[in-house]
Amino acid sequence: MVSSTKTFFILLTVFLFIFPSGFYSSTFTIINNCTYTVWPAVLSGARSSRFPTTGFALLPGDSNTLPVPPAWSGRLWGRTHCSIDITGKFSCVTGDCGTSTVECAGANPVPPVTQVEFDFNRTSQINLYDISLVEGFNLPVRVVPTSGKCLATGCLADLNVACPTELKVIRDGEAVACKNTCETEACLSSLFFKTRCPGAHIYAHDHVFFICSSSHYTVTFCPTSKSWRKADNSGKNVVKYTGVLAVISVICGFVIFRIRLRLSNRDWEISLSAGTRADTTIASSA
Repeated sequence: MVSSTKTFFILLTVFLFIFPSGFYSSTFTIINNCTYTVWPAVLSGARSSRFPTTGFALLPGDSNTLPVPPAWSGRLWGRTHCSIDITGKFSCVTGDCGTSTVECAGANPVPPVTQVEFDFNRTSQINLYDISLVEGFNLPVRVVPTSGKCLATGCLADLNVACPTELKVIRDGEAVACKNTCETEACLSSLFFKTRCPGAHIYAHDHVFFICSSSHYTVTFCPTSKSWRKADNSGKNVVKYTGVLAVISVICGFVIFRIRLRLSNRDWEISLSAGTRADTTIASSA
């Protein structure tokens, strides 16, 4: 009996080691397209299986594929401006989970932070996902299902640059995050986020989510340099287009002036000619 039990556990161990995909059939591929290091973090839901890892680093251009436990639900986010002090304490300016280590160990992120939410349903094979700005914004992100005819979602613009002054989080003179002061109901700050990221979950009663049967998802921080700089160039574009319109207005005004002047001269010439003919007629009669 002892031998049989021992054999069973040995076979089970070998099976788990060789065939992990049977237990972790879903995956996240996390890509860092930012120009700086991002430290992704994961928090499992209260009734969910524990995620294999809850924190690691991604250098610019790096990616990492993680196995997702069955029937898992939770959140994923990126931490920025992270460092380790002389005492060995790890901390981040945005997205920090307060554990003083790289692993978040079940701790929530400190707002403001962009979050990706997932709910994998093991029974129906229908998964829910969304981008949440309920607790503010710190990084642009995009989620793309890699199989099935499902929609991608994301918040792509640099909201830190466009963020209202009273909502900005400043670090060393740079805007590194944007606060959302209305987490429950819609308000002015939530309107700012909604107009720029309409597909994101902005406040508690803003029921925006996507449905897909895919088991593989790609999460990209700073999805494209173009979208990341979109808000940054908006002010320059306004100045450029205003200048063009001003030049066009001056040209149009000059053309109209010339036309009026020419018409005025022609009227004067016609009037003068008519007067000359009248004088000649009077002189002939005399």
